[in-house]
Amino acid sequence: MNPPHRSRVWLGVTLRWGGAAVIFGLLFHFLPLGQLSASLHRVPPALWFFVLAAYLLVHAVGVVKWRLMLNAAGAGLSYAQAVRCYGGGLFGTLFLPSIVGGDVVRVGLALRLSRHRAAAVVGSVLDRLVDMAALGSLALTGVLLLPKSLDSVGRQLFKEIFAVAAIVLIVCTVIFLGLKRFVPAHALPFRLRRLVVRLRRALRAMVQRKHAVVQAWLLGLVIQGALVWLTAVIASGCGLHLPLRVWVLAWPLAKLAALLPVTQGGIGVREAALVALVAPFGGAPALTMATGLVWEAIILAGGLIAGLASYLLGRTRAAGSLSPASPKRADD
Repeated sequence: MNPPHRSRVWLGVTLRWGGAAVIFGLLFHFLPLGQLSASLHRVPPALWFFVLAAYLLVHAVGVVKWRLMLNAAGAGLSYAQAVRCYGGGLFGTLFLPSIVGGDVVRVGLALRLSRHRAAAVVGSVLDRLVDMAALGSLALTGVLLLPKSLDSVGRQLFKEIFAVAAIVLIVCTVIFLGLKRFVPAHALPFRLRRLVVRLRRALRAMVQRKHAVVQAWLLGLVIQGALVWLTAVIASGCGLHLPLRVWVLAWPLAKLAALLPVTQGGIGVREAALVALVAPFGGAPALTMATGLVWEAIILAGGLIAGLASYLLGRTRAAGSLSPASPKRADD
């Protein structure tokens, strides 16, 4: 890495962590710190370790879903290889000094291990889209379960959120269809045309296994639903007692907000969004903030454990390289 590039990387890291510090500073300034501290002290260590273990178990299911999507496109990853890639992505999202996200780290590892590199890319993109669909489905379920619990301002806010999400989806679809219609493959440079052909083959393999997408979406609902339940468990431990249906609405939207590239791994953004989203339902901001901080500690600990697992698996033959018995990559 040359010095100018290294400087840009560390500048980006500094800005993202600085953004998180600013958000936390504003939250701590306006929230009653005594109530926040008392809420954090209510959480017993046994509950924290229980949630951490459950969080890791949920991500073990996430590995199954991610591998299902990549292998449906023809990647041919073993479970050990998938754990290595997935764990590296969880770690990279939070700790790597890079402008790339955990998804890029995950795909980068998968490209080295996959039978077909294009399959790794297509499967990872569709897996992320499935995650977004699962989050959106849960948030919509929350809206349907809480038709009368929002005041007019709250209803307008959530209408605007879903309107923006719909617009983004429509724009992405139009761009994709427009490129496919007006930029034919034969008009592209040879190297780019070859890449497009490989991606189309992987996408065609995925379309032929539509049941895998449905299975992944169902697994996504299970995963996100489990995270919602764990959030409610943490909130109860912090002294915040709200109906589960409130978290069904608030948690997915806060997680979507955390995808904004403002801070490292969405730290700070997630907590601020959760405070704002739960407030209309009577959630005390200090208790909601305490819930978010406990969650953040779980996520950081889980990321460290996932990174360690990825590193250790990388030193084993089972997950360290492409299996000798695997066929030669079609795109090599």
